[in-house]
Amino acid sequence: MFSRSKQSPDTVPTLPQRNNANVRNNSVHTFSIIASDVEIIGNVSARVDLHIDGKVQGDVTCGNLVQGEGSFIAGNVTAESAKLSGHVEGLIEANDLVIESSARIKGDVVYSNLTIAPGGQVVGKFSNKSTAKPSISGAPVNVGKGADPFILTMDAKVA
Repeated sequence: MFSRSKQSPDTVPTLPQRNNANVRNNSVHTFSIIASDVEIIGNVSARVDLHIDGKVQGDVTCGNLVQGEGSFIAGNVTAESAKLSGHVEGLIEANDLVIESSARIKGDVVYSNLTIAPGGQVVGKFSNKSTAKPSISGAPVNVGKGADPFILTMDAKVA
C-alpha cells in the first residue's frame, strides 16, 4: 500500500550538463581588452564593453569604453559611456563621459552628462546632445589641479 516504487529512468529529472563554452557565450556581461602592446590600424566596433590600453588608428564604437592612461586613439569615439584617461584625436560622442586628469583630447565633444577631473585637457568644442549648437568655443579647457571636478549635466547652462 505504501510501498515506494523505484522511478524509471524516463521519470527521473536530469540536470542540464554544464559546458564551459556555453557559459562564456551566455554570460550577461562581457568585455574586450586591447592591451598596451597592441596597435590597431582600422576601425574597431564592439557590441561589448571595451578597455583600450594600446593604440587605435581608426574609429572606435562600443557600449562602454575605458581608456587607459598610456593609450592613444586617432579617430572618432562613439560610446554609451566613456571614461578617458589617455590621448584622443577626434570627435567624441557619449551619453556619460568622464575625462580623467591624465586625458589629453583634441577634438569636439558631444555629451549628455560630462565630468572633467582636475588636470584633464580638451581642445575642441563642447556640445550637449540636447542642444543643436556647441555651448563653448574651441578654446582649450584646462582644469587646474586641486579644483573640484567640472560636472555638466543636461540641465547645466554654459555661457
